[in-house]
Formats: sequence, structure tokens, C-alpha cells
Amino acid sequence: MADAHVNFFGGSPLNRLSWLRSSPPFLNAIVLSPKTRWLLLQEGQPLLATDPSTRHRSLARLTTGDVRPLLGPEPFFAQGQHAGEFAPADDPSLEAGRLHGAPIVFLGLDEPQTTFANALPSSDFSGKGDAVDVAHKIEGTPYFSLDVSDVQKTELDEALQNSEVGKSGAQLAFADARAAMSSFDMFEAAVFAEARSLVDWQARNKFCAGCGSPVKPLWGGWKLVCSSLFPWSNGNGRKPCPTGTGLNNFAHPRSDAVVIMAPIDQTGTKILLGRNKKWPTRFYSAMAGFIEPGESLEDAVRRELWEEAGIAAWGVKYHSTQPWPFPANIMAGFYAVADSTQPLRTDLDNELEDAKWYTRDQVLDVIRYSEGILPTGTDLAKPLATPDAWTSSEEKATGVGTANPLAGDAVTTAEKAAAKAPDARSEVPFKLPPATAIAGVLIREWAHGRAGPDIRVQPVKGNL
Repeated sequence: MADAHVNFFGGSPLNRLSWLRSSPPFLNAIVLSPKTRWLLLQEGQPLLATDPSTRHRSLARLTTGDVRPLLGPEPFFAQGQHAGEFAPADDPSLEAGRLHGAPIVFLGLDEPQTTFANALPSSDFSGKGDAVDVAHKIEGTPYFSLDVSDVQKTELDEALQNSEVGKSGAQLAFADARAAMSSFDMFEAAVFAEARSLVDWQARNKFCAGCGSPVKPLWGGWKLVCSSLFPWSNGNGRKPCPTGTGLNNFAHPRSDAVVIMAPIDQTGTKILLGRNKKWPTRFYSAMAGFIEPGESLEDAVRRELWEEAGIAAWGVKYHSTQPWPFPANIMAGFYAVADSTQPLRTDLDNELEDAKWYTRDQVLDVIRYSEGILPTGTDLAKPLATPDAWTSSEEKATGVGTANPLAGDAVTTAEKAAAKAPDARSEVPFKLPPATAIAGVLIREWAHGRAGPDIRVQPVKGNL
């Protein structure tokens, strides 16, 4: 079987070196490496660098020297009760813990080789060896993320002004994540997706699900531990926290599974698209929904299509997945077959404002113009210069063109406002999600005849 389609935010280029996350000597040594680069996030917004000559924006990659004033005193990991102290080496509750200072996540290593065969083997880079020596042996660029949401503005501004990138003349600024997507290449998108998901996870989970005590990050930012387990903690007669024994899924990062699907009619010539009430004007996309307990991915596809559009689907076929870091979803893309002669219903769960069957030609007419916008008669007289040419100033400012295809779950306030704003281009029949979203990929792959369900499959009798 051929490799699946690699979606935007996917195809992570980093060797995450997960077996070394619990090694304080390794983490502390690699932080200080001159090769190391840092991605900064503030309230989920990435720091971007704008080239003064080309105006091109990209993720700012700072050196350890640039961010050193923001990291606090050493050790950076395996911190003790007070800043500047080392934790007891034999206490698992403090394993590579960062208890003080701005949150850090070790993202992984960008190696000069790109094949799996050349990835760092555990036998050569194990946690049992000299971690400092391991750090010096590594070839490539280590990446960390740094959450500066709680860093004082004056302190942050000074660090950015004195950074190598800042001194080069580049403009440094935090930008809305979805609006910044158009600036990312595949490498930046994948690294950003990892960083934002981990930073968001730490920011949202401040207290232990077992006992309610504050939690702190371990393992280079990849595990949360209950502070009641620390050796200096005073239990005040309370029952021991249940997280002290066994494995607990809430102690590790989670990805919420979502199915997103493009139903194709029994003739293979039409696609069903839906419009959420919260989306911008004339924006239609694939339908999506969270997977519920006790159902397979295929079950979820059929259930969601029945609930949202009142259609029975069969012949469910997998296409690809996409990590979606808003905040931490894994979008599983599917095709399915449905009968376009049957009436549609959007009144069952009232999630959709409308659902329509579109022909392949109708979809292709929209796709032919970048950003899913069909130009007006006036626009047709203009040269098609760049993909950005068909994006309105409103969409550039709000990031509407990068709306989350998941039904309204991550639509920004600006996008909601834009949905109510008048649009002078009345000739535009509908808009589609961009190819950076898996919804846009599913629609485009079918429209161009590159993917789709097997319409020869017959429906199976059942509840859905």
C-alpha cells in the first residue's frame, strides 16, 4: 500500500528522541548547545520574523543565547523545591521536571539525514549513557518551544530586540496562528503544530484530575505530575493521590479524534458539502464531528452524516489524517457514498445551516481560482498574479480563509464577525476551505479524480 497523503501540519521532520525526555543531563546539555533553536509562543500565537526586504514571514527561530534571559537559573530541568536547586536524582515524581520559570517543551531534533534508516538509534543514544556526551555527538538542530505568556513585556521586548534575528533588521511580532498558516512551509507547519499542541495542553491543565492539586511538567514538557507527590509536599492528612500508582492517561498529552468526511453520490459526480451557522458567508466544507466512546471511525462517519444531514452513508473509505493544533485534534479524513436523490435534513441536531450537493464541475469552477473564491466579472478582467490575489482584505486581516473545518469548534471571534459582514462579491456562489485544511484536500482530491469512495459498493442494511 502506498504512503498516505501528507497533509499540512503533518509529516513531522523531527526525531523526537522520546527515550531521552526523562534524562535531565541530556536536556540540560542540549539546551545550551549553540545549534539549538527556540520557537516562542504567547497565548498560543507564534513569534514570526518578517524579512525587511522581501516582507516574507516565517517562524522566528531564536538561539539559546537570545532566550537565555527568559529561561531562569540553571538547572533548566530536574529542578528542586526552589529555583536554582537540583531535584533528588532518585525521585520519579521529579524526573526531568521543570517546576520554575517559563514552560519549555523539547520538540526534537532536525537531522541532516531524512531517511528512517539514519534516524538516531537507541543503542547509540540511550538514556543510560553519558547524556552530555550524547548531546555533543548529535548532528542536526535541536528544537525547543518556550511559552512566554507570563513573561513581563519589558523583559520579553528586551530579549527580542537583542536577539540575532532582531539585530538583523527582521521585524519580530506574535501573530494569530490561523492567519499565520499561509506563511508556513511544510517544515514550519509540522514543528509549529507540535509546539502549539503541547504548549496549549500545559496551559489548559493546571490541576491534577485525581486530587485537584497543582501539576508541574516533567520529561521535557511531555508529562504532568501531581505536586502532592513531591517529597516536600504536606498532605495534611488527605488520601494519597491516585496518580501515584499506575499509568494515567491525563498525565500525558492527548489528541482528540475527529472524523471529517466528504460524501459522494451514487453516480460519483456529486459531493455533499455543509455550511455551519458560525462560518463566514457562503463558506461550505466537509462535515465533521468528534468520535464518541464505543464507536469505530467508520461508525462515527455514518453517525455524523445522519445527524448533520439526515443521510444514510455506506462504503466508508479512509483517505488520510491531519494533526490540527487548534487546540489538539487529529482529523481522520474519509469518503463515503450516499444517495443524492434522498431529501436532506439539517434539523436533527441543528448544527448545519444548510447542506447541498455540488457537481464536480461546480467545485472545479471554484477550485480554479485560488483560496476557493470564484471571481466576479470585474475580477476576471484582472491578471491572475498570485494566490493571494483572490483573498479579500477582510480575509487577510481575520484569517477567514483558514477556518477550521471542524464545525465551529475553533472559529475565531473575527471569523464570526466576518460571517455577518456584507460581501460585495454577490456573484460568488460558494467558498471552499484551503488546501492547508484536510477538508480542502478531500474536496480537491475528489474533484480532480485522484480519490474518492468505491461507488460500486452496495449499502448495508442497518440502523444508519
